Amino acid sequence: MEFAVLGLGEAEERTYQALVASPHTTAAELAADMGTSTPVTAHLLAVLVAKHLATRNGRPARYLAAPPDVTLARLIQERDQDLSAARAKVNALTELHRNANNVSGPELGMELLTDRAAIGAAARLLTFEARDQVRALDRPPYVDRPGSHLEEQLDRMRQGVAYRVVYSRAATEWPHRLKDDILPAREGGERARVRPELPIKLVIRDDQDALIPFNLGPGGQQLAVLVRRSPVLTALEALFEAEWDRAVAIDQGGAASDARPREEADEITRSLLALLTTGMSDTAIARAQGWSLRTTHRRLRRLMAQLGATTRFQAGLIAGRRGLI
Repeated sequence: MEFAVLGLGEAEERTYQALVASPHTTAAELAADMGTSTPVTAHLLAVLVAKHLATRNGRPARYLAAPPDVTLARLIQERDQDLSAARAKVNALTELHRNANNVSGPELGMELLTDRAAIGAAARLLTFEARDQVRALDRPPYVDRPGSHLEEQLDRMRQGVAYRVVYSRAATEWPHRLKDDILPAREGGERARVRPELPIKLVIRDDQDALIPFNLGPGGQQLAVLVRRSPVLTALEALFEAEWDRAVAIDQGGAASDARPREEADEITRSLLALLTTGMSDTAIARAQGWSLRTTHRRLRRLMAQLGATTRFQAGLIAGRRGLI
């Protein structure tokens, strides 16, 4: 039942919903409506009164449901406070765990993670704890399904956390990665760029810590190093910024220099333009979009003609000036 998270049992929730629909009713009347016995219904109504979800007045006693938008909102707020306290406890335990598992003492600030669950948990914790920005170098292989963490990222960006991500070209060609993850994240505010190759996979939270996952074989990620504030982290930040400076932007966004209004483009056109900026081949574009090579060639020719461009580079410049990407 939906309200179980608020501390209501299934029978209590059903009784409350029935009482909302039948105000100023007696226990016997409500029991008849619900098809239950009067003693059981009277007990459930007493529970609701004790939880301030209902009031009792008169003789014989008649019951009235408390306004859901007030009462249930209060329960939700209480649960939010409980969850905040639990998160604080998790963070404290995580800090204790990190300190206890430092590779060579607190001054080094490096923790070795040796299984997929721990690596995934560390990555989610880094992004959840970010206050200013998340920086990442993104390259295959991937353990999770593309797009499985998209909503979490969009929520963090709505809260003001900036995302800057450099993708390897192989990442944009990974099945469903571009369509289900990269492009929606970019639409949500992520600043995304592409490099032909990346030396490592990396996630950096603010200027506090970083995660470096390793792929040790065909089974996927089996090892990672969590790096805290240290000279090693400073070096990793410098590596990211160097790769960022050399990368090509997927989204030109507001970088267009003219003041003309942005033109509208359909989804296929936007996808094609985004793929062109990555430098992907026609074959790779066809594979990423699930098109035949013939369809891809036809749509590319049509797009180039619409833009009045003779080269892909020129198409990107014209599209950027028009605000299409």
